[in-house]
Amino acid sequence: MTKRKVYQGNIIVAKAAIAAGCNFFAGYPITPSSEIAQYMSREFPKIDRDFIQMEDEIASLGACIGASLSGKKVLTATSGPGFSLMQEHLGLAVMAEIPLVIVNVMRGGPSTGMPTKPSQADIMQAKWGTHGDHPIITLYPAFADEIFSETVRAFNLSEKFWNPVILLLDEVIAKAHEDIEIPDQKNIEIYKYKSNTLKDLNIYDRIIGEKPPRVDFFEGYPIHIDGLEHDSHGWPSYDADTADKMQNLRLQKINDHLDEIIEFKEYFMDDAEIMVFSFGVSARGALAAVREARSKGIKVGLFQALTIWPFPEKALIERFKKIKKVLTVEMNMGQTKYEIDRIATDDIERKALLRANGIPFTPKEIVKSIEEF
Repeated sequence: MTKRKVYQGNIIVAKAAIAAGCNFFAGYPITPSSEIAQYMSREFPKIDRDFIQMEDEIASLGACIGASLSGKKVLTATSGPGFSLMQEHLGLAVMAEIPLVIVNVMRGGPSTGMPTKPSQADIMQAKWGTHGDHPIITLYPAFADEIFSETVRAFNLSEKFWNPVILLLDEVIAKAHEDIEIPDQKNIEIYKYKSNTLKDLNIYDRIIGEKPPRVDFFEGYPIHIDGLEHDSHGWPSYDADTADKMQNLRLQKINDHLDEIIEFKEYFMDDAEIMVFSFGVSARGALAAVREARSKGIKVGLFQALTIWPFPEKALIERFKKIKKVLTVEMNMGQTKYEIDRIATDDIERKALLRANGIPFTPKEIVKSIEEF
C-alpha cells in the first residue's frame, strides 16, 4: 500500500534536496520561497548538515560558491528581486564551473512587483540574467511529483556538468499543498561525483565537450579559481586563442549533451493538429483544457517543457513537421513565444495566450483560445 502525504510545494523541494544529498544551504528570506529556508533551518541541524542565513541574496550565493568549492552539495532559494541580486555571482559560478542549485520561485514583477502573486516572467532572466555568453541549465516542474524529481535532477545535472542549475517554480505550485508519495531513498538515482587526483594544476585542461576534472579545496592542491577568463591552470589570460577555447569548453559541455539534459512530457500528441506549448502552472490549466477540447472532437495535444534551458528545440522542430497550429500559454508577455516563433516554420499558424497580472489561466480560457484558432 502506497503512502501518500500532503506537502506544500516548497517543502517538497526541500525534502528532495535533502534526498539528493544537499548538505549546505545559505539563503535570505523572501516571499514566496521562504518555506524552503525555514524547513532547512529546522531539519539540517538534526542530520549534521549546514544551514546559514546570510545578510542578503548576494552573500547567500557567495556562501554557496565557497561551500561548493569545499565539496558541499549546495542550494539557495529566492524569488525575483533576490534572483536579480544574485546575477553577478551566478556569472562567477558559470565562469569558474562551480556546481550549485538555485531555486527561483517566481512572483509578479518587475522590481518589488506582486510578492504574493504568481508569474512566469523570469524565463529569459534565467537564461541571460548574468552578462556574457554562458551555459545554463533551467528546469521547471508543473506537478507535485515533478517538483521532487526535477529538484533531484537539478542536483544531478549540476554535479555532472559542473555548472549552476536553476530550478524555477511559480507562486502557485510552490505554495499549493498537494498529495505526493515521496520515493524511498534507495529508489532515488543520485549522481555520484568523485574528486580527481591531479598530477598537475591543469584543472581546466580538457577536450571540447568533456566535463571538467575537479578536486575540492582543502585536499592539498593549490588551485586558482576566480572570475577572470583563465588558462588551463586557472590563471588569468587575455590571450584570444585561450579565451576562444575556454568559451567553447564551457558551452559545449552542455551543448554536446542535450539528450541527457532536455526532458519534456507530451499529452495527446500522436494525432494532434494543434499543439499547446506550456510549462509550470500554465501547463496545469493547459492539460485540463486539452482534455476538454479533445472531448469536443478537437485534435489538440500538449507539449509540456520540463527543461526550459537549453530550449527543447530539436523535439519541437520534429513536432512542427506534423502539426498545423501552435498555441503558447505562459504568464508573461511572450518570453518563450519568441523561441517558438524562431523555430516554427512559416506554414505553422502561431498564437499566444499571455498575461502578467498574477492570475493563472483557467482551462476555460485556454479552451476558448484553442477553439478560436
